[in-house]
Order: sequence, then structure tokens, then C-alpha cells
Amino acid sequence: MTEKTELERYGRPMYMDEKPKDPIHARIGSKKECKNWDAEAALRMLQNNIDPNVALVPDELIVYGGAGRAARNWREYNKIVACLKNLKCDETLCVQSGKPVYIAQTHPDAPRVVIANSNIVPKWSTQAKFNKLDRAGLMMYGQMTAGSWIYIGTQGILQGTYETFAALARKHFGTDSLRGKWVLTAGLGGMSGAQPLAVTMNEGVCLVVESRKERIEQKNREGYIDVIAPNLNLAITLTLCAAMYKKPLSIGICGNAAEIHQELLRRGHIPDIVTDQTSAHDLASYYPLGDLAELDILRVKDCTEYEKRALDAIVKHASAMLEMQKRGAIVFDYGNNLRAQAELGGLTIRDEDGKYLYPGFVPAYIRPLFCEGKGPFRWALLSGKAEELRIIDDELLKTFPHDEMLHRWIKKAQEKVPIIGLPTRVCWLGYGDRAKFGHVLNDLVRSGKVSAPIVIGRDHLDCGSVASPDRETEGMLDGSDAVSDWPLLNFALNGICGASWVSFHNGGGVGIGNSQHAGMVIVADGTTLRDRRIERVLTVDPGMGVVRHVDSGEDIARQTAKDKHILIPGVTC
Repeated sequence: MTEKTELERYGRPMYMDEKPKDPIHARIGSKKECKNWDAEAALRMLQNNIDPNVALVPDELIVYGGAGRAARNWREYNKIVACLKNLKCDETLCVQSGKPVYIAQTHPDAPRVVIANSNIVPKWSTQAKFNKLDRAGLMMYGQMTAGSWIYIGTQGILQGTYETFAALARKHFGTDSLRGKWVLTAGLGGMSGAQPLAVTMNEGVCLVVESRKERIEQKNREGYIDVIAPNLNLAITLTLCAAMYKKPLSIGICGNAAEIHQELLRRGHIPDIVTDQTSAHDLASYYPLGDLAELDILRVKDCTEYEKRALDAIVKHASAMLEMQKRGAIVFDYGNNLRAQAELGGLTIRDEDGKYLYPGFVPAYIRPLFCEGKGPFRWALLSGKAEELRIIDDELLKTFPHDEMLHRWIKKAQEKVPIIGLPTRVCWLGYGDRAKFGHVLNDLVRSGKVSAPIVIGRDHLDCGSVASPDRETEGMLDGSDAVSDWPLLNFALNGICGASWVSFHNGGGVGIGNSQHAGMVIVADGTTLRDRRIERVLTVDPGMGVVRHVDSGEDIARQTAKDKHILIPGVTC
């Protein structure tokens, strides 16, 4: 395939002729093909990211989140694989937007991989500039965990979404349950697929709109959605009946939110709760109204026109949500930049004081957890053995016997969450508890109860690793929403403390120029030498989250710092 043909088909050079012939799956077991376990873990997690059962569009290296990729193209993917297989324990591979660019002589405690994705000097950090660089083959969009090789499928955001809806139920309904309530949302991609299951895990009913039928079918097969409604009439009937009888149920309907939400309004069906998780952060990934096949062609041939139509659809979509709010629905933003895009399209989305007319999920429901250093901690089993995941779950519950939120989550996860790709678990743990359980994981490998090393990481959506004024750092008490020193400090500290690999990205979740964020991974290989690195990394990483919220004036964070003896000049020392 020529470069011209690839540009016409994919919008960027992909070197499809160099794509491996067989589907890519992560190697499993205790035998490595790299020279050390850090490099081996990076290789397996990269492969897991583009496993056909895990990735959104594996043939194009797209993992999730619109166009979030694991490598720039197939040529660079093959180079990365070759580099990792030969990487020595005192070398560090530098990856620039999905391309390996340098193997540096470092030392054994240094990260084996350092990754930077989508970073552009602020004045030029626009979607239009990024698109030109992407089309020229000079850059890729790493989203959050796609380009940092720690994506674990829809489960990665599931607990955070589950806790969001639980917090909403407590705040607005005075109960831990959504029984008898129904939620309207849209999007069934890699991340958005979590919403329907998170709602039913909270005993509610969810109606979710998705433009692509195959994505609904995939999430139905995976167990993230219960039923597929062939038409809107049946979807409404199922939703209202399930809510009336207080039966948890999730219903997928194929259509466009810009159209279906307006139709629900016309018929007078107002949900109890409305949110959204379409790929609105990237206009080229949001579907306008129209025939999907024609729109896919238009996106490549005339992206400007496509984005104009997408913006028109977003305005219709968001205006319907605002009208539902006026009619009594609880409406919140789930961090996909829908509000800002609607504003760009001309919709009035803020009040006279400049605040959004409906809040983001972090300031509304999640920030108190961030103040305790809590966030989407996760692990992946390189052994590939599902039974060892249960061993770890049991150890987790023994380690934290009094954490009711944790026990409730693990029980529901064991019942509901499918294993897709490598066995993984997400678990929101806070300052002190992450390091404590990191040692437990390393001990499990050392004892042989878990037969291969464990990859420990987190989402970039964490308490101290991101600056995103329309999402994680929206509405900071001191007005520091856009200050991005914090994720840079987080990135640096994790590298200094000996993470296995670290990453720094631009634009995850909300689009290019709208966020900066850092990722880290530390591999529990069972050695006593690794104990020290685990302690350092899993302490400073959430520690930066507590410190960031102390600095912005949060009382819960200040108390956490005092209780945990975190050294903050002028506050605790």
C-alpha cells in the first residue's frame, strides 16, 4: 500500500505492509524473551494494549479514546519490540510519540522506558496543529494509558465510574443505591463501555446510545451491557419497566445521541440522571448525524467539514442535556470535553459567573477521594492465570479488612467483570495503602503463589498526576485549575524513585491542548531489591496527589497529610 493510499484510508502513514501477519497477544508465563523483567513487562503490556480482544481498532494500533494509539505506526511498533527484546538492565529506551528514538546508558534502578506523547509547545498545542503532525507521521495521540502501555480494557475506568454513581446516589438520593432510577448516556467505546455496568452494579437502569452497532454487540458479548434494543420504542419500554420494578438493567440502542436525546425530550421521557462519554474530546472521533460509511470517508477526505458537522451534532446533543436538566434530571459531565466543544459550537453552556451549567464528575463526586491520595491503582498478571487473580483478591481483602468500599467493589468485580487479555484488576487505594499492597504483591511473586511478575500501574486520571481544567482539576479551590507543574513533578519523581517506566502526555481525555498528565508503572518481580523501589514509587506517586490538594486548600487533604506524616513545608514541617 502506498503512502498516498494510506493517507486517504487512515489519515496518516501506517506502514500496513509491515504489520505482523498473526494477531498480537501478550506472551504469558514465567519465561521471558527480553533480558530483564521490566523490559519484558513493557513488551507484554504493549502487546496486550493491541490485543484484538482489548483494543478498539487493533489493525490501526488504536487502543481506545477515539484515536489513542500504542505506537505511531507498524514500522515503529516493530522497532519498539526489537529494542525491548535487547534492552539491557542498565539501559533506558526513549519513546517519542510512539517512535523509539534513543537507547540511553543509565543504571539498573532507572526506568527501562521513558515515554513522551503528543506534547507540543503551548502556543501551538491545538488540535489542528496536532492533526498536521499526525498526518505527516511525526506524532501520535497517546490518550492516557494507550501510549503508556498500561491500558486494561474497560475495567480500567469501571471502579471510578461505579464510585461516581455511588457518590451521586448518596448526595442526591440519600442512599447507596440507584434502585428505581434510570440513567441516560452515550458511547460504548473502550472507556465509555464502563458506564452501563457501573450503573447496574449500583442497582440502577441505564439506557446508552451508540452510533456503531458492532460496538454495542461487543460490549454485550463482554457482559458490560445486558440487552440490545432493536428500536427506540422497545428501548424506552425496557428502561421504564426496569426502573418501575426496580430491576438493574442496561439497554443499548444504536443511534446518534444528538437525535435520540431530542426525541426523548419530544416524548416527555426525562431520565433521573444524564451524562455522556462519547469521544467528544476529538471532533474527528465524534459521529455527526448521517450515514456512518459516508462519514468515515468524509473524515479522511475533508476533515474540516466532518468536524463542522460533528460540532453541530454536539450542540444538539448538549442542548438536549441542558433541557433535561431544566426538567429535573441530574446532569454531570464525565470528562470528555463535551461542554467545551458545545461552547465552541455556539451553545451557552456557562452561567453569568463563568461556571459550567452542569458540573464535572470530579468536583461533584470524586475530589474527596483524591484528597486522600486515592485513585485508579491497578495490576496485571504476566502469568496469564485467572486463578491467580483470585489469590490476589483474597490477599487484598485480608490486607484491608475494614475497607467497606473496597470489599463491596471486589465482590462485584469478581461477579461482573470479565477477563479480557491479561488478567487485571483495578482498585482505588490511597496514600500508604498502595505501597503496603505493593509489598504484598511482590511477596506473592517471591513465594511462588503468583507464578510470574505483576505489573503495577494506574490511570493518568489520578489524584496528583494530571492538570485538566475541564476534568480532574476543574474548580480547584485556589483557581489553579490549569497549573501543570504538578504532573511534571509527578513524572520526574516517579522516574527518580525507580519506576519501571514513566510517561508524560498531552490531551488525554479532553483533547490536545486541554490537559497534561503523567503515568507510571512499577513491576513486582519478587526480588528484595525491588522492595525498595516499590516503596519509593508507590509512596511518592499518591503523595503528590495529597500535596497538590493541600496546596489548593482542601481540608481533607490537609488532614490526610497530617495523619500520614507527609512532609509539606509550612504545613507539616
